[in-house]
Amino acid sequence: MSIKIPIETSARHIHISKEDFETLYGKGAQLHYIKELSQPGQYLCRERLNVIGPRGTFENMAILGPFRKETQIELSLTDTRKLGIPGIIRQSGDIEGTPGCILRGPEGELEISRGVIVAKRHIHMTPDNALTLNVRDNDEVFVLTKSYGRALIYADVVVRVSWDYRLAMHVDTDEANAFSSDAEPYGVIIRLFDDNYSTDKWIEEILSGIHR
Repeated sequence: MSIKIPIETSARHIHISKEDFETLYGKGAQLHYIKELSQPGQYLCRERLNVIGPRGTFENMAILGPFRKETQIELSLTDTRKLGIPGIIRQSGDIEGTPGCILRGPEGELEISRGVIVAKRHIHMTPDNALTLNVRDNDEVFVLTKSYGRALIYADVVVRVSWDYRLAMHVDTDEANAFSSDAEPYGVIIRLFDDNYSTDKWIEEILSGIHR
């Protein structure tokens, strides 16, 4: 059995630690709520920051609350090229060995040594959803998108399971622009193999004449 998975576009944004936020906005400064996002407890903030790289700047980039343990900037690959920063694809929170950037706020400037990532495409779901779809946390799956003339199969989509989540697949702006701009895009998990299977290995097999 499968179910429709809403696909949401995650535009460039910042998750920030309280310490870094106070450096940029002043001692004792707080995040100000504007609206709730699709995932419970996550919200868009009024505050904005400039993100500066070796070759470019994004002004007034959105901050998402609440505060995080470590600051993280999520960009698309196109965004990283504009800034002149290497595009490292990672799951959220996995920032070891990632590049940094300069952040500028109304009360100061801060250079972070790491934290800029291109978020690996992923699906948030509850344990009940995972049971229905017969998947587990950190599985990687294929998702077929509904579209009008530009349907895609996304590979290497990470499953993230928690009671704190609401069912939704998140892609960045590059990925979203690759298929239809349908007002309510969705996808379904499809089974091409019996287990988690590396797409890199699949390509190597096809090139060597092995067909599954």
